[in-house]
Amino acid sequence: MPERLSILIVEDNAADRMLLSTIVSRQGHRVLTAGNGLEAVALFEQERPHLVLMDALMPVMDGFEAARRIKQQAGEALVPIIFLTSLTENEALVRCLEAGGDDFLAKPYNRVILEAKIGAMDRLRRLQATVLEQRDLIARHNEHLLREQRVAKAVFDKVAHSGCLDAPNIRYLQSPYALFNGDLLLAAYTPSGGMHVMLGDFTGHGLPAAIGAMPLAEVFYGMTAKGHALAEILREINAKLKRILPVGVFCCATLLNISSQRGLLEVWNGGLPDGYLLHGDGRPRQALVSRHLPLGILEPAAFSDRCEVYPLAEGDRIFLLSDGVLEACNQQGQLFGEERLLALLDANRQPQALFEEIQRALVEFRGEVQDDVSMLQVGLAEDDERPRPLAFADSGQSSSLDWSASFEFRAQSLRHFNPLPYLLQLLLDVQALRPRGGELYTVLAELYSNALEHGVMGLNSALKQDASGFAEYYRERRLRLAALHEGYVRFHLRMLPEDGGGRLIVRVEDSGPGFDPGRVMAAGDEALCGRGLALVRQLSDGFHVAPGGQGVSVEFCWSSEA
Repeated sequence: MPERLSILIVEDNAADRMLLSTIVSRQGHRVLTAGNGLEAVALFEQERPHLVLMDALMPVMDGFEAARRIKQQAGEALVPIIFLTSLTENEALVRCLEAGGDDFLAKPYNRVILEAKIGAMDRLRRLQATVLEQRDLIARHNEHLLREQRVAKAVFDKVAHSGCLDAPNIRYLQSPYALFNGDLLLAAYTPSGGMHVMLGDFTGHGLPAAIGAMPLAEVFYGMTAKGHALAEILREINAKLKRILPVGVFCCATLLNISSQRGLLEVWNGGLPDGYLLHGDGRPRQALVSRHLPLGILEPAAFSDRCEVYPLAEGDRIFLLSDGVLEACNQQGQLFGEERLLALLDANRQPQALFEEIQRALVEFRGEVQDDVSMLQVGLAEDDERPRPLAFADSGQSSSLDWSASFEFRAQSLRHFNPLPYLLQLLLDVQALRPRGGELYTVLAELYSNALEHGVMGLNSALKQDASGFAEYYRERRLRLAALHEGYVRFHLRMLPEDGGGRLIVRVEDSGPGFDPGRVMAAGDEALCGRGLALVRQLSDGFHVAPGGQGVSVEFCWSSEA
């Protein structure tokens, strides 16, 4: 059965009004009547009928003005108005529709046509009501999704940006194409005071592109804090993304290890546009070329963690970018491209103004954002980097202070295993050592590096006199390490309780021929890699070289009041 409607009949002629009322009521509808437009507007506001039959020409207020006011009162709801008119001129009929009418019925009235028009207008009215209901439902659902996304984004930002992006030697820009950014910027201090930095670009945009950022950031920050090398972090990130991401989703990325103490830059680029090492002394820039597939594509056995190594001096800076910069296009469809970017890098004389110059060039190019746009500039820290205290969860239990342990890492382990995070975790179970965790890691890393590179493999630091020698040193290190079949590095650890505190003694020895302590002391920092023994002496509380240079011992002391 058709729905019973409430229909307002507006007609100044009493006979016509009665005729229409009879026809409409016999069709099963409720009838309301008004003698002019003013009465009709007042009755509509009071009763809110479903449909209006409106005479065009009436005293007091004609049907045209009444129709406009009724439509205004109805708002978004559709209240069909059928004009009742004897007018036949086209202009008059157009005026009925322009006033808000939805149809018109010519006099004299035909019962069948009137019933059909009422039915057609009722279908339109119900369709409009359904559309409005679905719109409101979609709006509520969208608001619910936005609330969830805002919460997720707050968590995402805290996890992804919980490192040291606010460090004074870092400048960055992110322009998200969506609420979630498929580009990812991470930076964290290493235990020795250096820095790991990553610029990543997941495939796609928005939440699907950013979903891999959470586990990636967890691995990056966790392993960096524990002292893992860049190669180890890369392997773990690739394996995790390969395991959890669907086929076709991966992360193009450039990762950096920046060490001020060693004046060293390690770079791994997999799928991102070339980054650039910009020298502060005016030497030609060095392209940091992508030589690997993105993270999350290759199985762990096929993945290459090989990094390129460059010397890094004060005033040098590294510039990285996502492909959103190069792929910005103008109205003619031309890409901004690498050539324009390189011209900007060549012309830049003020490092802090580089980002503004690139943004200004994009605006002048009339670039349209087609992708997430990210840029990063990082250099050596202005102040002397010091090892930083590490944060560890504290269960309230104190580790034993009376123990000793020895570890010997032989050739096969030395080729594939970094013992430093393992040893550091063991030693920092002693709560009193935790405030000096950064210094302890730096000393262990320096002693281990010297034992492995100079003792076991016999490398000569004199190679590192210039950029080409620097590259040759690390190329030779990689080759000798891969071919290593004999040799060892030993760590002897002693934890001693003392009145009012305790003492840690660490002795590192290797299978090499040893060195001349007197010559090393006279030569200073250059005798060993980086800052060498001078750095070790500076950071430890006790220092001793065994006769013949067969081992180095250091001590860390603390008091219970500290």
